[in-house]
Amino acid sequence: MKVNSDSSSALQKFFGPNQILVQATSPGRMDVMGGIADYSGSMVLQKSISQKATATIGIRNYNQLHIKSLDIGSQNEIYIDLDEIPNNYNEAQKYLKNIDGGDWASYIVGCYLVLSNEKKIKLGGLDILIQSEVPVGKGVSSSAALEVATLKAITELFHVELTDTELPKLAQMAENLVVGAPCGLMDQLASYFGDNNKLLPILCQPDRLYDLVEIPENLYFVGIDSGVKHAVSGASYSEVRAAAFMGYSIIAQKIGVSKEDLKTKKNSELPFGGFLSNISPSLFEADFARSLNSMYGKDFIHDFGVVTDALSVIKPDTFYNIKACAKHPIYENYRVNSFKQLLKSVNEHNYEDTLPIMGELMYQAHESYNNCGLGNEMTDKIVNMARIKGYQNGVYGAKITGGGSGGTVCLMVYGEKGLQSAKQLFEDYQAQTNQNSLVFFE
Repeated sequence: MKVNSDSSSALQKFFGPNQILVQATSPGRMDVMGGIADYSGSMVLQKSISQKATATIGIRNYNQLHIKSLDIGSQNEIYIDLDEIPNNYNEAQKYLKNIDGGDWASYIVGCYLVLSNEKKIKLGGLDILIQSEVPVGKGVSSSAALEVATLKAITELFHVELTDTELPKLAQMAENLVVGAPCGLMDQLASYFGDNNKLLPILCQPDRLYDLVEIPENLYFVGIDSGVKHAVSGASYSEVRAAAFMGYSIIAQKIGVSKEDLKTKKNSELPFGGFLSNISPSLFEADFARSLNSMYGKDFIHDFGVVTDALSVIKPDTFYNIKACAKHPIYENYRVNSFKQLLKSVNEHNYEDTLPIMGELMYQAHESYNNCGLGNEMTDKIVNMARIKGYQNGVYGAKITGGGSGGTVCLMVYGEKGLQSAKQLFEDYQAQTNQNSLVFFE
């Protein structure tokens, strides 16, 4: 969207007169079902939230990026000479980590570098003003919203045409390779294609999109911030991801795949298409579960040697809960598909029979996060409060969202009674934890 630099005081102060500006927005997302099973190929169900990130961009007459965030107190403005940024993504990551403000700016710079390198275009200097309503560390994809908004603005400014899922994939590359966070593609796809009034089904193999699913009338998915900051780059998320791929490697080698094949073959050439989620729960329990033992990274390296995920680093002295982390996406894919089919059947006549089953699937997903090591006592507290509220108060299910280890809990509630119960639960939690910075997502 083209904008006039006279349209707000912030734009007037940051951009020069008569500068041609482009502005783009992108929402955060709430993970209703699927979550961390995305990198193992699961179906996921995502819902956009009303909060959005906004990027306003204009061409700069200097060969540098001038970036400012209106949401950061200190170190909120940064100038980066383009001649100093390495083109190599690993080197760029190191460079940005060593300059003041480079941590938050890496999301924007990463988008710039990836678009320039992957599309083979010279972009030149830019003025970039960022403002976001999507709160950081709440598990609602503040980073994906920022990346997608930035790429949408740059591509519009330079008339770069991208097709299908190309823009979300570039956004994911920026986060994986320049920021250094091993996220799946779910967040960026949801931010780009999602809808606030519908659920977006994605089969993460890696990016098969299905038609949006209508949320039945009187059914609401709302989020309650736990107050515990979530970070996808945190050690726990990385270790759980690595453990899942360790599990896949053990299963593949058990049925005869060589280490060399795991290193060199494409997913499509490997058993189960290279994804744990394509294994059925019954097959897993019958043939594979007993082969998966917890172990130190050094023992896995010695015995099995390789994983198929380039973003997973096996640490020799880390103890990995392989069975639980491999089991999660297998069962989660089954839960998500069951949830999706039940959702399509919900109406005013059968909700009392259908919603308890859907809610149980959410509670099971939450406990599976805990078994992987991505739970938290505060998100558990919210889920337990939801369970106590129960069906009689219109609260049918609850689960931790996204990468876990804090962040937001998604509640499924029915009718005005359920919505009011969720809001009362939020207020009760806020009072009990004595926190003033919590967020309620509708």
